Amino acid sequence: MSTDSEPLAGFAVGVTAARRHEELATLLERRGARVVHAPAIRLIPLSDDARLLEATGDCVKAPVDYAVVTTGIGFRAWLEAADGWGMRDALIERLAPAAILARGPKARGAIRSAGLQESWSPESESCAEVLKYLLREDLVGKRVAVQLYGEELPEFSAALRAAGAEVIEIPVYRWSRIDDPTPLRRLVGQAVAGTVDAITFTSAPAVSATLAVAAEDGLEEPLLEALRADVVAACVGPVTAQQLTERGVPTVQPERARIGALVRALVTDLPRRRARLIHVRGCTLELRGHAVVLDGQLRPIAPAPMAILRALARRPGHVVSRAELSGVLPGRLVMGVSGNGREARPQADEHAVEMAVARLRRGLGRSGIVETVVKRGYRLACDPVRVEMSG
Repeated sequence: MSTDSEPLAGFAVGVTAARRHEELATLLERRGARVVHAPAIRLIPLSDDARLLEATGDCVKAPVDYAVVTTGIGFRAWLEAADGWGMRDALIERLAPAAILARGPKARGAIRSAGLQESWSPESESCAEVLKYLLREDLVGKRVAVQLYGEELPEFSAALRAAGAEVIEIPVYRWSRIDDPTPLRRLVGQAVAGTVDAITFTSAPAVSATLAVAAEDGLEEPLLEALRADVVAACVGPVTAQQLTERGVPTVQPERARIGALVRALVTDLPRRRARLIHVRGCTLELRGHAVVLDGQLRPIAPAPMAILRALARRPGHVVSRAELSGVLPGRLVMGVSGNGREARPQADEHAVEMAVARLRRGLGRSGIVETVVKRGYRLACDPVRVEMSG
């Protein structure tokens, strides 16, 4: 195994995306990650929605001065719905002379594929920059169509109305929480227990749904603490990251809001944040999430033995007592989540520590790395100063 060709090997990454989750999972797996799929939301198309029909009719009945296109998929869905109602041609005719503002390149592509041409698009792909652009115009008496992208934009629309514009909101699709939250509940529990290394978010509603599920199980604050300390929160952009940022969670974000760019950002950040190099017994031991790299070989390690190894690695070369190691074993720190709700997991004891150490030694496949210090505990057989972060 080469960590150059598979830089995420040994790491577990949660995927909360509903749309394009397969693409994201494939990109992560190609780079060696173990993917935990836990959709947080589902997309509900509104092709038969009365509100969308009414908004489309408002656009058709009178000239539109500005049209804000926020997503390519949303704009295409709007035209498809209009076509079903026999209004596509009339809608295109109204949009053609309008100043069309495209939030990003995918929106631009959808506009052009419809035979239209955008007037302007921000480099940042930010709705905030689109709003600034519009507010520099004289909007008094102007009609502005704003294509929503899964959520309402109350501040955006309110600012336009305050500037004198008539705003027509186009609710092309919306998000709803997933019908079966069991996989998401498991992911939250794994994050709190430290058995996943990162969670990816590709929309703000996915963040909201994840926090809501955690709150229902009494784990919102433990989840946030995990995201602040050990679990990397990878967000596709600042809008997605906003709720986490407001709660003091550091996030990884790509320069451009793209799934491929998100994966590349994670490839750069996750090994730097979560990998650890230790020189022990004449070799280099690299801790990587749920595995180690020893003698050039990736060796998967179960959660309990890995918890022991990480605790020993925090004080390399020093003795760590069985009682202290007992406190780091999975099951000691959090409430478990079962199908019927929360239940207390049993507290680990020193016998469990001995069993975990035995499994760790077998998993490493090399003797002498974890030493027993009689009546005191265990230590890594290494120079205490020769430890560093990878990457």
